[in-house]
Amino acid sequence: MYGRDPWGGPLEINAADSATDDDRSRNLQDYDKAALSHSRPLDETQQSWLLGPSEQKKKKKYVDLGCIIVSRKIFVWTVGTIIISGVLAGFISLIVKAVHHHHHPHVAADNYTLALHKALMFFNAQRSGKLPKHNNVSWRGNSCLQDGKSDTSTVIKDLVGGYYDAGDAIKFHFPASFAMTMLSWSVIEYSAKYEAAGELNHVKDVIKWGADYFLKTFNSSADTINTLAAQVGVGDTSGGNTSPNDHYCWMRPEDIDYARPVSECHSCSDLAAEMAAALASASIVFKDNKAYSQKLVHGARTLFKFARDQRGRYSAGSSDAAIFYNSSSYWDEYVWGGAWLYYATGNNSYLQLATAPGLAKHAGAFWGGPDYGVFSWDNKLAGAQVLLSRLRLFLSPGYPYEEILSTFHNQTSIVMCSFLPIFTSFNRTKGGLIQLNHGNPQPLQYVVNAAFLAALYSDYLEAADTPGWYCGPNFYSTDVLRDFARTQINYILGNNPRKMSYIVGFGERYPRHVHHRAASIPKNRVRYSCTGGWRWRDTSKADPNILVGAMVAGPDKHDGFHDVRTNYNYTEPTLAGNAGLVAALVALSGDGSAKIDKNTIFSAVPPMFPNTPPPPAPWKP
Repeated sequence: MYGRDPWGGPLEINAADSATDDDRSRNLQDYDKAALSHSRPLDETQQSWLLGPSEQKKKKKYVDLGCIIVSRKIFVWTVGTIIISGVLAGFISLIVKAVHHHHHPHVAADNYTLALHKALMFFNAQRSGKLPKHNNVSWRGNSCLQDGKSDTSTVIKDLVGGYYDAGDAIKFHFPASFAMTMLSWSVIEYSAKYEAAGELNHVKDVIKWGADYFLKTFNSSADTINTLAAQVGVGDTSGGNTSPNDHYCWMRPEDIDYARPVSECHSCSDLAAEMAAALASASIVFKDNKAYSQKLVHGARTLFKFARDQRGRYSAGSSDAAIFYNSSSYWDEYVWGGAWLYYATGNNSYLQLATAPGLAKHAGAFWGGPDYGVFSWDNKLAGAQVLLSRLRLFLSPGYPYEEILSTFHNQTSIVMCSFLPIFTSFNRTKGGLIQLNHGNPQPLQYVVNAAFLAALYSDYLEAADTPGWYCGPNFYSTDVLRDFARTQINYILGNNPRKMSYIVGFGERYPRHVHHRAASIPKNRVRYSCTGGWRWRDTSKADPNILVGAMVAGPDKHDGFHDVRTNYNYTEPTLAGNAGLVAALVALSGDGSAKIDKNTIFSAVPPMFPNTPPPPAPWKP
């Protein structure tokens, strides 16, 4: 057989050879080692195998590394070189890091993300009740801990908590419900962006604070109710009314000592359906907490049933609501609330309701008008159409929903067209701000909602591999929608003729005299009475407490702005306005790598297999 010569070439081994190992060893020693070594150059290791012990002592010393034997000199030189190289490399690395630290800082977060951090803090400042330890607004404390308990004429007794609506201490449940729905919608679509910004837990905490409060406003453990709390506190000062209330007085919420009546309603379809939407959308946000999510779903079902059974506008029987947050209709809330309950439960009965042509007609889906496409705390039709267009784009349920879903989809396209400068549906200021409320005061709350819908719909189209949409015969790419959203939000952030930000605490120049009681009164351990606080309302001094993240009402139709505390049409922020701002900011934030979450909203929706349409009528001759 043949072995392998370690030097190359075959080494024949005769199995029949009877020579002993000792004989073969002696024969090898008799070879002419010199001749053998001259026949082919040998490396040092090979020579060491041939040289005898006495001859090895004459050679250089070696280091045995186990798998290889090397010269001690080479070994020392190699190890030394490696150590010196490592030291030099480490030293150079330290120099490079130091230079990078001083001259090349990490890329800063985009302005939308920076503004998002601040905009969410506004909700912390608006909290009512016993505040959590992590509220992080040093000048706010526990307040209005007797809400509901002190009003003996009402059924609902515990209304501690929730959010103050604006610069006063009234809790309007109608716009507050819309605000929480908007925040939940933004989390469902953009949870990855919230996570990247480090704000996911924060925004979920904001939503939960609102949802927990809404569960107190009715008997949330029941399947059927007939009473819902609509408001806490009053603000009507018409006719020279000087009774202490949340508008007549200028006090910190922590110091309020006047009566805060509760307004209850028994036929308030708009409020009940909007609050159902808030709880249903929140249940999707908290779907991983099954017990809590199911509690929210149950409350949403109860409220929506109440909305359908006891029909009426919540503001019809309340002078305060009619003055400050008058609801024009409840049909849009039926479509909006039905869509959210369908997504939260997967129950087709809600989808059938939300897509009922008669309901859509009453909601104004089939006619235009000056406010068509304006999404707000009062009219949710435009938002509902976008929400249901999502269903068609990604699940395509087919018959019997296709016809109305196709209509909603087409109308959403029309609404998006109306946002573009080439169309004249809405005017713009010289600075570029779209006038969705036709030049009336407090425009920004409508602008941010439109920016959110535009950015979101753009993301829907991209996720559906659709490059754009048609406005008549003209095709527009999805980039056009995002450009619209960016230009409007950039205006709010400071790219406007006045070069000022309309978000408190963002940028170098922003409103310093916000129409907000708690922000305007210094934290000086002095308790100011109802009228004693007027001095802080009327002073020209800047707010002692910075209401970080508050988006004020905004400029007028000429891009003008008066930073005056008493002029709420310019300087008052609201929950609904800031919720739209947060939604728009998160939609535009990031580097574009994080997309919408296509699937979470469909978690409860069962697999869809379109029904076969009915056969045509038999032919008759």
